[in-house]
Amino acid sequence: MGNGLSRPSPVYSRKLNRHRKISMNSDCGSLSDCSQEGCCALGPGCPELIEEEILQSVFIKGLESQKVRYEKEKVSDIYCSVKKKSDRRTEETKRHQKRITFDESTCVSPPKDSLDEVAPNVIAFDTLLNGPLKKFVELSNTIGGDVSKVGAMVFDAFNAERGVLVIASKSKQPSQEELVKILAPVSELIQSIQDFREKNRKSAFFNHLSAISEGIPALGWVAVTPAPAPYVKEMNDAGQFYTNRVLKDWKEKDKTHVDWVKVWIQTLNDLQAYVKQHHTTGLMWNPSGKSATASVPSVQPKVALQMPGPPPPPPMGNLDLSTPKESAEDARNKLFSELNKGEAITSGLKKVTQDMQTHKNPSLRSGPAPFKAAPLGETVSKASLVSTPTSKPPKMELDGKKWIVEYQKNQSNLVITETEMNQVVYIFKCENSTIQVKGKINSIVMDSCKRVGVVFDSVVSSMEFVNCQSTQMQVTGVVPTISIDKTDGCQIYLSKDSLNVVVVSSKSSEMNILVPKDNGDYVEYALPEQYRTTFNGTGLTTVVSDIA
Repeated sequence: MGNGLSRPSPVYSRKLNRHRKISMNSDCGSLSDCSQEGCCALGPGCPELIEEEILQSVFIKGLESQKVRYEKEKVSDIYCSVKKKSDRRTEETKRHQKRITFDESTCVSPPKDSLDEVAPNVIAFDTLLNGPLKKFVELSNTIGGDVSKVGAMVFDAFNAERGVLVIASKSKQPSQEELVKILAPVSELIQSIQDFREKNRKSAFFNHLSAISEGIPALGWVAVTPAPAPYVKEMNDAGQFYTNRVLKDWKEKDKTHVDWVKVWIQTLNDLQAYVKQHHTTGLMWNPSGKSATASVPSVQPKVALQMPGPPPPPPMGNLDLSTPKESAEDARNKLFSELNKGEAITSGLKKVTQDMQTHKNPSLRSGPAPFKAAPLGETVSKASLVSTPTSKPPKMELDGKKWIVEYQKNQSNLVITETEMNQVVYIFKCENSTIQVKGKINSIVMDSCKRVGVVFDSVVSSMEFVNCQSTQMQVTGVVPTISIDKTDGCQIYLSKDSLNVVVVSSKSSEMNILVPKDNGDYVEYALPEQYRTTFNGTGLTTVVSDIA
């Protein structure tokens, strides 16, 4: 055999040399025909030669078997490598198909149209829905309660906006009246989210609801031109005040709430990027599409029930209601003839008698009554059914870990004494009142109050003013943070132990901080309300205005 496989083994070679040596020392001197006893010629019948040939044959077959096994292993390795590459391509194909298909388990319902009929901007919007929005809904369900409910409402609002994008991708730009009808579902869902927040002010997740209520108007970018992307960012920033409060309250309690805030902010950031890329100057319509009203789905938003109108009037008959035409020349001559009458021109005026003169009759100065009450037994008009809002009864009680002080008016001796460090005080819709809080508590929130003052010893986290007018605050102990939002008129009296306080203000005016002196008096400092911003070549520089 070739490739050196037929070369004899070393054992065989040594025995062959030994046979030759014995043969050369024998008397016959022959290597092939020696038949003498004791001669060890390598003839065909030599037993040792036969044994060596068998060993040589086994050695050669072993090499052949090893070569075949090597070839098989090589082929097997090549097959495994090819199979791995094939499996990898199959997995990539499956992942790609999973990205472009719509599953019922995801937050977006499967579209009725096939993928080749869906516009690219709608597919990009679906990516947003299946990404951060889906995660947001999952975290909302994990938190539960009112957060889960508002998460479902946000999901419905985004789905309604997707319907608007589908209509826009297939339709020409409609008129303003038609556009209002198309955007009605989105507008109604945004309003329902804001109403849900107002109806649940006592909720333990009120900051969560407020963050969504302030940011959800970002979906109204579809009606903004020519730059809708900055509008989305503005709505995102509007809810930052409440998202920061959620982070502050829950960052050490439950990380789920922190992730919830981050995912919501990411959803609005992705929405802004989507609008900037696909709808830079406004909602994109299809110039070659059909009428927008024909693309509106059959399911319309709920409308108010309408009462049947009056019966149609009887036929007018052949009445000629046209006025006789008068030439311009005749009208001019008539005008000059009236002017030529002189003093007689006032002869046609009615005389004002004394009973018609207002300076002699004070009763005539009050003017007509806005409405007249209907007598008993007659039908009451719709205007009379509109009643003025009645004030709710005042309340001051401990609900769980929250002290609730609501609808208090003209009360100057409201005192909360039995307090703990894990309790909060919520003051809502109070007027002309003063509340005193004894002991050390977690935080105090004053919401929608007028001419209300609060005096407290110490708080662990913050004192907050929201939507208030002419309020005052005095601390005798320590307060780390004071937050002022949408408030006009706020006087803050600090103590010597609270001089390291941090004051955060936004959309507020007439804010003053009074710092105590050694003699017991106070020095008043006004918080700035105006700022001056300039461009320095690389960015913006903002400083307090000199007239602030």
